Amino acid sequence: MQDFQRVQKSLTEFVRDPLENAGPAGIESRRLGIYRDLLFKNIEGSLSNSFPVLRSIFNDETWLQMVRDFMRRHRCQSPYFVDLAEEFLDYLNHERQCASDPVFLRELAYYEWVELALDVAEEDLPPAQDLPDDLLNAPLQVSPLAWPLAFSFPVHLISSQFQPAKASDAPTCIVVYRNRSDEVAFLESNPVTLRLLELLDADAPTPAAALQRIAEEIGGEPAAIIEHGKALLAQLLELDILYL
Repeated sequence: MQDFQRVQKSLTEFVRDPLENAGPAGIESRRLGIYRDLLFKNIEGSLSNSFPVLRSIFNDETWLQMVRDFMRRHRCQSPYFVDLAEEFLDYLNHERQCASDPVFLRELAYYEWVELALDVAEEDLPPAQDLPDDLLNAPLQVSPLAWPLAFSFPVHLISSQFQPAKASDAPTCIVVYRNRSDEVAFLESNPVTLRLLELLDADAPTPAAALQRIAEEIGGEPAAIIEHGKALLAQLLELDILYL
C-alpha cells in the first residue's frame, strides 16, 4: 500500500470511529477534527431530514449514537448522497443491534424512506385521459409511482407521543404514490384494495376479471363487489394510482 493510501485509510477510519482511531500521524488534531465534525454533521443532518419521525422518537444522545454506529458499521454501496437514506435503511435491517430500539423501528424507517424514494424516482406518467365509459373493461395500469404497502404497525400514526409496543391485530394498508403534479401522497387503504392493485399489476385481463376473482377469494357477492369496485377504480384513477 502506498503512503497516500495509508493516509487515506487512516483518515477514513478516524472520521468513521474517532474514539477507536487516532487518525493519520503528522496531521494537526484541529484539522482532523474539522473533517470529523463536518462529515458527521452532514450525514446526521441528511438522516434527520430523511427520517423526521424516526428522529423525533429518540433523544439527542441516542440518535447521535445511532448515527455514529451507522458510520462505524456500514459500508455504503453508493457514492451518491441521495442514496444515503437507503444505506441507513440497510444498516437498520442488517447491522443495527440494540435491544432497546422500538419494535416498530424498521417499519417506520421503511415507510419514511418510501416517500423519499418516490420523490426522486425518475418515472413519469402519461398525460391524463377522460374517464372511460366502460371502466370495468378499460386497460387500466398501476402507476410505477404507486407502492401498495402493508405494515404490522400503524406507521402513519407513530410520533413522539404515540409509540405502539406491539403489532396491531390487523395490517395497516397504505398506498404511497406520486401524482402527475409530482406530489407524494398517502392513501389509507385495506387488504382488498391492495389485492386489486396486485391483480391489475399482474395477470388480470380486465378490472372486471380482477374484481370477480376477489369476490371468489373472499366469498362475497360478486355484483356488490363489482359495483363497489367501479367507484374504487374511479378514485384510484383520479389520484393517479391507476392510469390509462
